[in-house]
Amino acid sequence: MTELERANPRTPARRSRGRLVDEVTQLWVRATGRKVDPREAPWLVGPVGDVLGVGASFFDEWAAQHGLRILPPEDSPGLLTRFTALAGPGFDPQVVSPAIAAFYERTTAWELRIVPRWRGLFRPLGWLISRLFSRRLAQLNLPLSSSDVDGGVRSRIVALVDPDSGERRHTGWVRTSGGTGLPLFVGDYGTAIIPGCADPCVRVVFPLPHGNAVIALRPVAQGEGFALVSDGKRFGDPGFYFTVQRPDGLAVRYVRTMKERLEIRTDGDGLRAEHRFAVFGLEFLRLEYTITRKPPTAAA
Repeated sequence: MTELERANPRTPARRSRGRLVDEVTQLWVRATGRKVDPREAPWLVGPVGDVLGVGASFFDEWAAQHGLRILPPEDSPGLLTRFTALAGPGFDPQVVSPAIAAFYERTTAWELRIVPRWRGLFRPLGWLISRLFSRRLAQLNLPLSSSDVDGGVRSRIVALVDPDSGERRHTGWVRTSGGTGLPLFVGDYGTAIIPGCADPCVRVVFPLPHGNAVIALRPVAQGEGFALVSDGKRFGDPGFYFTVQRPDGLAVRYVRTMKERLEIRTDGDGLRAEHRFAVFGLEFLRLEYTITRKPPTAAA
């Protein structure tokens, strides 16, 4: 039995219905999105998921399929190799607290705990999305309640490099529930230059069947704190993009109504973060993070 089958066992009929939902979503992207040449928009290119789903072993399998080498954990501890890679005309990383930079450069040295706070009637909608998509695909599992993440969040960085040149191709961040072991988020993290932002953005790619979700977030300094914001208005701006593979390129749908804001600040020896999600201007979910340093032996 595969990891995805163990995480979410289903009858063939239910799996068939799930794939139908995926196909309808992909048809919507192809019908309403725009055709994009990947060579002209490399920031929209990223790992693509299998029809069966994604799961915690996605980047291990991607490396094997594409002839990439996985770096040892001690050589790939962070989401960004350098926090200063975000420097641009509108953002100076030097003003941000060194502790926040340390989190991005040595992510595995920190422990994460999440408290989800859904707004009103959005929680049943979150439950429906979880049942239709997230649990089945083992991807983008927004926790519905604190019980989903009672055991904290296990965090693993998987850095994939070209075996000949050593060039880093992907930095996977795999987050699983410490209590259930189920995948929460499986994303490829890095920086990218996009047409609608003067500063380098943090780019996250979440693999999905036959495509992915690409989120571009612009960096903002808040005193010594830090924020990542997707607040664009048009294609090419920071924001949320669905992509689907086509024989002649990509079909891309920019979801202008979807916004995110992640704010991080220092809190004693640790960090606090709030990740807000909104649609049509209405906040539907806030994830509150407590981020603490692991003991030296655990972080090694």
